[in-house]
Amino acid sequence: MDLLNHYFCIWLAVTGADELVTLLQFPFMQRAIAGAVLMGLLGGLLGSFVTLRQLSFFSHAVGHAALVGIALGALLQLNPTWMLLPFTLIFGLVVLYLIDQTDLATDSVLSIVLSGALALGVILTSFIQGYRGNLIGVLFGDILAINVTDLILTLLVLVGGSIFLLSSLRQQILLTLNPAVAQVQGIRVQLYRYAFVVLLSLAVAVAIKAVGVLLVNAFLVIPASTAKLLSHHFSRFLGISVILGAISSIVGILVSGVFNFASGPSIVLVQFLLFLAVFSWAKLTMKPA
Repeated sequence: MDLLNHYFCIWLAVTGADELVTLLQFPFMQRAIAGAVLMGLLGGLLGSFVTLRQLSFFSHAVGHAALVGIALGALLQLNPTWMLLPFTLIFGLVVLYLIDQTDLATDSVLSIVLSGALALGVILTSFIQGYRGNLIGVLFGDILAINVTDLILTLLVLVGGSIFLLSSLRQQILLTLNPAVAQVQGIRVQLYRYAFVVLLSLAVAVAIKAVGVLLVNAFLVIPASTAKLLSHHFSRFLGISVILGAISSIVGILVSGVFNFASGPSIVLVQFLLFLAVFSWAKLTMKPA
């Protein structure tokens, strides 16, 4: 029986390897791998600031409210991506403006706006006639369906975001750690806040096709949270977050392709399992005080 199990495991490994090699020969799989790398890098980069600035609920709200943009695109018979980009951008800026102009707590404003946008999105979807498979795909993600245009948009957001964040890294770190001190030192806090929201909103828009509306927030938060368990030094933490984002995305795509799982949930599940593994390792190796 042990010998039989041994040969069975070998057969599974060979079969899986053959299927993987075959999959990698298809253009759609090559585009998916490229998209996974780009989106993983983007998610790791922005997620570092999202987690430290406690903006995870903000990105969650923008992602879910994107349903309105998707529904409008379907109703107007336009490419959902071209509706998502302006909608998420406007929505993110409006939400930040409302937060600044009211005395309500940030989470209260986000909950109000998210609920209203989500309700509107659900109502709009009821007017969509005929087949709704594409809408379901956007909700849950399908990175295997991304095209060259999606890759170019993701690359532009990644390059633009990297230039903006890395060229102003000192200001970004100070804004993250102590906005009041940054204000005193003459840093234009509001300008950087709104610029980051623009970048975050665009990143959410381009990532939705890969991981879906329901899971886009996890795509930003989990790799950065995992990296935070490994290092508290900002530069090292940022680098680890970017690497984990890219690696987990690639592994998730391969799992999705080999086992025919949905791509978005596969990526997030790999990220979640990686987080649990790192958390367990950190607990086991942590020295008692």
